[in-house]
Amino acid sequence: MPCERKPMRYGHSEGHTEVCFDDTGKFIVTCGNDGDVRIWEGLDDDDPKFITVGEKAYSLALKNGKLVTAGSNNTVQIHTFPEGDPDGILTRFTTNATHVTFNSSGTRVAAGSSDFMVKVVEVSDSSQQKTLRGHDAPVLSVTFDPKDEFLASSSCDGSVVVWNMEEQTQVVSWPLLQKTNDISNAKSLCRLAWQPRMAKFLAVPVEAKLHLYERGSWEHVSTLSDDLLTQPINVLAWSPCGQFLAAGCVGGLLTVWDVNSKLCVERQKHEKGFTVCGLAWHPSGSQIAYTDTEGCLGLLDGLSTSTSSTNTTKAPAKKPTKDYDDLFDDDDDRLMDEQLSDTNSPVKNPVTGDDDDDDFLVPATGRVRNRGAILDDENSLDTGSLKLGQERFGDDDDAGSTVVPVTAPLGPLRPVYEGPLPTPPQKAFQPGSTPAHLTHRFMMWNSVGIVRGYNDEQDNAIDVEFHDTAVHHAMHLTNSLGHTMADVSQEAVLLACPSTDELASKLQCLHFSSWDTNKEWMVDLPKGEDAKALCLGQGWAAVATSALMLRLFSIGGVQREIFSLPGPVVCVAGHGEQLLIIYHRATGFDGEQALGVQLLQFGRRKRQLINGEPLPLSHGSYLSWLGFTAEGTPCYVDSDGVVRMLNRSLGSTWTPVCNTRDTCKSKSDHYWVVGVHENPQQLRCIPCKGSRYPPTLPRPAVAILPFKLPLCQTSTEKGQMEEQFWRSVLFHNHYSFLSSCGYDIDEDGQNQAQKEQQELLMKMFALSCKLEREFRCVELAEMMTQNVVTLAIRYASRSRRMVLAQRLSELALEKANQTPEEGLQEQEEEPEYCSTRCGPSELTGGRYRNRQDQEEEEEELAEEEGGQVMETEMETTDTRKCMNPFAKEAGSPVNPSPTSISKVGRGNPFRVTGPGKPSASSGQPRVTNILDNMTSSKKSTPLSGSAGKQNKSLVLKPLAPRPKSKTQSTLLHMTGTKAASKKTQENTEPTPVQQKPADVPPPALPADSTENKRPKTGFQLWLEESRKSIAADHPDLEETDVIKEAMGRFRTLSAEERLTWTERAKGQTGDPADLKKRKRAGGGGGEGLDNENGQADADENSAKKKKSVDPSSKLSAFAFNKS
Repeated sequence: MPCERKPMRYGHSEGHTEVCFDDTGKFIVTCGNDGDVRIWEGLDDDDPKFITVGEKAYSLALKNGKLVTAGSNNTVQIHTFPEGDPDGILTRFTTNATHVTFNSSGTRVAAGSSDFMVKVVEVSDSSQQKTLRGHDAPVLSVTFDPKDEFLASSSCDGSVVVWNMEEQTQVVSWPLLQKTNDISNAKSLCRLAWQPRMAKFLAVPVEAKLHLYERGSWEHVSTLSDDLLTQPINVLAWSPCGQFLAAGCVGGLLTVWDVNSKLCVERQKHEKGFTVCGLAWHPSGSQIAYTDTEGCLGLLDGLSTSTSSTNTTKAPAKKPTKDYDDLFDDDDDRLMDEQLSDTNSPVKNPVTGDDDDDDFLVPATGRVRNRGAILDDENSLDTGSLKLGQERFGDDDDAGSTVVPVTAPLGPLRPVYEGPLPTPPQKAFQPGSTPAHLTHRFMMWNSVGIVRGYNDEQDNAIDVEFHDTAVHHAMHLTNSLGHTMADVSQEAVLLACPSTDELASKLQCLHFSSWDTNKEWMVDLPKGEDAKALCLGQGWAAVATSALMLRLFSIGGVQREIFSLPGPVVCVAGHGEQLLIIYHRATGFDGEQALGVQLLQFGRRKRQLINGEPLPLSHGSYLSWLGFTAEGTPCYVDSDGVVRMLNRSLGSTWTPVCNTRDTCKSKSDHYWVVGVHENPQQLRCIPCKGSRYPPTLPRPAVAILPFKLPLCQTSTEKGQMEEQFWRSVLFHNHYSFLSSCGYDIDEDGQNQAQKEQQELLMKMFALSCKLEREFRCVELAEMMTQNVVTLAIRYASRSRRMVLAQRLSELALEKANQTPEEGLQEQEEEPEYCSTRCGPSELTGGRYRNRQDQEEEEEELAEEEGGQVMETEMETTDTRKCMNPFAKEAGSPVNPSPTSISKVGRGNPFRVTGPGKPSASSGQPRVTNILDNMTSSKKSTPLSGSAGKQNKSLVLKPLAPRPKSKTQSTLLHMTGTKAASKKTQENTEPTPVQQKPADVPPPALPADSTENKRPKTGFQLWLEESRKSIAADHPDLEETDVIKEAMGRFRTLSAEERLTWTERAKGQTGDPADLKKRKRAGGGGGEGLDNENGQADADENSAKKKKSVDPSSKLSAFAFNKS
């Protein structure tokens, strides 16, 4: 008796669920813990009719158009079927009824209850009731004798009782079960079943066996068991012919016995091992429907049962009627017409020891052998059998000996295929739509609006509603063409319908944003070509067709490019100038879908960003949603609820960013995605209880889910910071892409993101220091910007980790040397892209800044003594990172020539010669700068790295200020004094090489002269006066060491003396705000240069204050707050 196990589907919320067929077998009817009765036209019915019968429905029975249910309101109700109209209350109990059943004629209903009573009620007259009393605990189940004379019941008191209904007395009672006080504590539901038609046996599940009791004598005549049955049997169901008995177990095993031969003829395992709590046999005997305690509905299809004779001797006579039967295993003698009575007879012959022709991996049913024997038949890939996998027979390895029949094959077997099985390909769908067979459905729900389709007896129409009515007012369209697909954008509504025998498939566009009066166009696709998927972009529309082609149209209706697809389309999505196509690249196996992805970008330069890469999906899942974030990053959701987003910075890989199943309360709940936003990080979706998609009414409420990368150990502090950091990096990659495509971007948001990333890196660095993981510290520092590395050096020095500080200083020098070279390479690549382009580092991020911001920051930094040490460096251009920052100041009168910059610049500015303090303090001004840049930058391009790029706005500016602006941006906005003119002049030259080299010097010179007019800092004035005394004390010191020595002495001065030098340097030009800031800086006193620097930075930048880390942490104490 081979059969196919259909995949389970969600029917009700988690809890006890029951199932039955109607008399014709057309409908499957289920009830569950949600109080609903659902009427399914088949397992594939995505929109079953439902009747609400109470808060919970415990049991149901269906006969002669009457549906009886036991609900949580202690009543047994009756409804008409299939209309579902209430038809009164049959009876009431003092507690809830636990089981209801009809007699064979449908004239009576028996109901058992938790109040220990069993009632038998006439359907036509509910006043005619009989109450059977005698159980001492809640009743588990009831069943009628097919001859309507007896009734059997089981109870939590451990007894199974047979009643004489007329006399209302107990005929016999068997103490077979374990006693419990409530159904919820019972090991088994112990659903009894009386053999139909012949009414010969009463089947009673006792632990993992079935006892058969003979009617009349009430003797235990037989026991049905199976070696694989180890857990209690929960429910029973007889086949309509009365020959086969099916049982569902607590562990999810489904077993079918031939009662005459006492052989197990079919075993199936629940795909997830949940307890089977409902079982019903189709009136034709070809299917068994079953439900589990999670509210799911399943189906075993293709069962063949004998209905007229059980005589085994007739089997050989029937065999020759189909001469190809000898190609099949004898335990699968389906003769293709299930009406033949003897097809199963060989199965009934008891066998012992005949296991030589049964491989241990092949199931006892022989299903795999049959499929191998007809593998090349045209029907061999029918979708029902494709879902079968051998893994469900994993525990059946020793079952062959008890099931394989004696009869040997009459001819040689064909080769057996035992490999992976192909998966039915996923059908094309429109993301953001609900299934097309629904009468009221969403044709599209996206970030622009909602398109609803109505197709019922009254109306066939389409409603278009916009989230922002400023885009367009709502529209009501008649759907005379029968459109089944839709998309809506800020410019148009696109609709498509399939072809019919008379009409071609049509594409209709309502271009409501058109400035002329004709706002609609329509195009017929070629004959035999159907639209399968469509989408809208900015100024274009695309439709993928059944002819494996993708057709592009302009938004006004002009036909544009057309190209072939590598496989049948699954869905398409558009956003701006990007088109994302998902298609079948091959046949999937063992439940997997083999999908490919293409990503195209239009615009001035059309190109294919992703070409035919496989689309990663969760194991055994399919694609359920495809689209773009609001910022233009492709993302998709699979049926397991995993949301993945394109990571452009990692070679166009897909990163999982959220699992919606994590927030579902029940396994039957899902989230229906309608939009994704990267900034703020939001996944917009609709919660669907007990379904995969929402109904149109009532209007669904949109929920917002957070993102979370599936990193390891996110419960720890380290894991949390790592997840936040990489999520921030991933969710801000779009700045780089948008910038490269010439879009204006939110620079404040970008700067804030960069600041967050660097702060997280610094927190992780501090945590690693605390845990004495110095190698990990260096790994983290490699991801930092050059300036934050100096902050790390300072932290390491203060933590007395001199080896770490030394290694970090080497890393900082390496970064300084690499930065200008990378900048030049990026500039060389720039003309290939649009007017702007991203820089090399995803972490260091754009530090573009306009001139005004640059000068404001220079003035603020000049007031702070921390800034004085690095004043010269802050003014320099790209080569600033190559130069020794201290040599610049001390050598300001020397003014190294441009040709010697590279040599001078290779010195290590952070070399720790003493206790490490000079190195730490020398880094502080850079720290101030980088943290300022993260928040106060007004003109930065995202992720542009040290060699930043212009925005569109910058491209439109005159050429003169451009090189200066560019140089400053690449230098992280550092300014200075003495060495400015030569260095700036030199470094501006590489920047405009690709633009207009002849115009470079003129803009650079005026900028330099402005810089040179700036006053000296207090430290510089003090250094000029003290240089001789330092040289006298230490005649052998090099220039760098002189600077370090000077810094050490300068810090030993009192706060008042340092303030005096600062004011001398500034003269009388400082405004009141500057004075106040200087006083605050001077008040730091004890910490000297570094603390004043950090304090002034905090005062200057309000955004910085908002983001400052916990003051209790060591990091915050030195980096963001005044010590």
